[in-house]
Amino acid sequence: MIRSLLRIGLSLFFALSLPSHSHAQAPTKCVTSLADLKVLLGDPGFPLQWEETTMDDGKPLRVAITEKDGALSVAFVKTSRGLWADISGSICKTEQALEIRFTAEQIHFGPSASWILRYVLGSGGQFTLTRTGPQQMRVSTTGWSGMFVPVAKP
Repeated sequence: MIRSLLRIGLSLFFALSLPSHSHAQAPTKCVTSLADLKVLLGDPGFPLQWEETTMDDGKPLRVAITEKDGALSVAFVKTSRGLWADISGSICKTEQALEIRFTAEQIHFGPSASWILRYVLGSGGQFTLTRTGPQQMRVSTTGWSGMFVPVAKP
């Protein structure tokens, strides 16, 4: 009886310690500089400024990726309204997308950020950037997504 309980306990332990999915995931690679980001993507011409095309208020959100104080900075600015959010930290590559992962200390909300945005992302979170074509990218987070195109260089 004790052997049976021990066997059941060990089986349960091993079953619970296995990943919940059946396929292996590649390790995630994260970078904190523009040079490393372009190497990670294998695209030296990756655009660093994007503009929303799916807004319903006629005021597109602009996304700019820069390097500031030894980290990547991703600024979201609402046209004619100002800063929506500024995130500093790293950008990570998964199998299908880029992720901007951040803690509460790494996000700064601007005056155009709604209370909903502040509530949802105020304790940290992530934005996912998924290329849907050579000149199009979906940016998404909890409860929101939008399509973006590169901003033409002046």
